[in-house]
Amino acid sequence: MNKTFSLICVLVAILVASSCSTVKDIAYFQNKVVDQPEKIDKHGGIVIQPKDMLSIVVSSKNPELAAMFNLPVISYQAGSEVAEIGGYSQRLMGYIVDNDGTIDFPVLGELKVAGLTRWELSEMVKKRLISEGYLSDAVVTVEFLNFKVSVLGEVTSPGTFTIEGDKVTVLQALALARDLTIFGRRDNVSVIRERDGQRVIYQINLMDVDLFKSPAYYLQQNDVIYVEPNVEKARQSTIDDKGLRLTSIAVSSASVLLSLISILINVL
Repeated sequence: MNKTFSLICVLVAILVASSCSTVKDIAYFQNKVVDQPEKIDKHGGIVIQPKDMLSIVVSSKNPELAAMFNLPVISYQAGSEVAEIGGYSQRLMGYIVDNDGTIDFPVLGELKVAGLTRWELSEMVKKRLISEGYLSDAVVTVEFLNFKVSVLGEVTSPGTFTIEGDKVTVLQALALARDLTIFGRRDNVSVIRERDGQRVIYQINLMDVDLFKSPAYYLQQNDVIYVEPNVEKARQSTIDDKGLRLTSIAVSSASVLLSLISILINVL
């Protein structure tokens, strides 16, 4: 009888273990090598694309001369980027890149900006201002005003997030969405990217350190991250009543367990 009881305990343990997610389905970077430095590829920043909105601010020791190269500040309108000036909300104006990759810059005229990083654009404008005799001490600051990424699927807080600067990784974006839920597939995360009139979908495995080598590790403007649900979540989605789901699992488990007990008793 003791042997029968021991076998029953083992079977119960197997049933419980089989119903739970295992570490191999959850842990990130499972094939990592610790305490071994790896060279990090230099990230040159995202490049400017059509439909981007850019802030270009020219500064100088002579504010009056610099002012003619800067867009005016207008009253805040809903949905715009704002800066608090003197207690009043103001809209931060920007240049929208045309479909042909150009902007119309004060005094200098049409500038081809698509394909440049913000640092390259800053240097180009600065050189033009100095070489053409407008400002001898020009300081040019370029920022992206519409660098956003969206995170969907099995994450805690899905949504669209505005990124400061021009460098963000897929891990940082997932952190903004408060990480994957327990039902998210770590081995099948999609990054959807549209660029130059084409759409590309990259597949990322968060459990593999080769993630760092993916062209989608560093995100670009308007990338969409989608986390696919695992099998357990897909099964649960077919049943609206949580209580019914738990009851169904309990009944099924009890039925299997009773059948196994009956077989063991007959055998032993």
